[in-house]
Amino acid sequence: MATTKENLKEAFAGESQANQKYKAFAKKAEKEGFANIAKLFRTTAEAERIHAEGHLKALEMIHSTAENLQAAIDGETYEFTTMYPPMVELAQADGHKAKTMFKFAVDAEEVHAQIYQKALDAVKNGVDMDAGDFYLCTVCGYIEVGSAPVKCPVCGALKKIFVQVD
Repeated sequence: MATTKENLKEAFAGESQANQKYKAFAKKAEKEGFANIAKLFRTTAEAERIHAEGHLKALEMIHSTAENLQAAIDGETYEFTTMYPPMVELAQADGHKAKTMFKFAVDAEEVHAQIYQKALDAVKNGVDMDAGDFYLCTVCGYIEVGSAPVKCPVCGALKKIFVQVD
């Protein structure tokens, strides 16, 4: 029989996935001209986020900013060093289109870990990160600090594809 902690982890994963899935469904509904259905998907996605965050809190996995940054560094590092490389290799061997996004993720996750490390260094010095603005490549998930690059170093997308994130 599962423990409550195991149930919380499963529930957190399920609610997190539902949040992302419903956001993607909302984009598709919007493109197909179903504005109210898109709104329904976005609203439900937010409900799932609330559930997921509640489960994360119950798991007592939200700590100080420094601890949260270290957890983020550890997670991003695991992804680009351990999780994604064999996925890229298998997708390439299978000739599956997933190889592209897997490779984008490897490269982008490494940058995420580097940015988180800079933030952790700042926190350890008792200051906020000196960053200015953050720009996100909407194709591959690469993040640039300061200003959007002319061309994404991960996927090659042009500057106009980047969005500023507040």
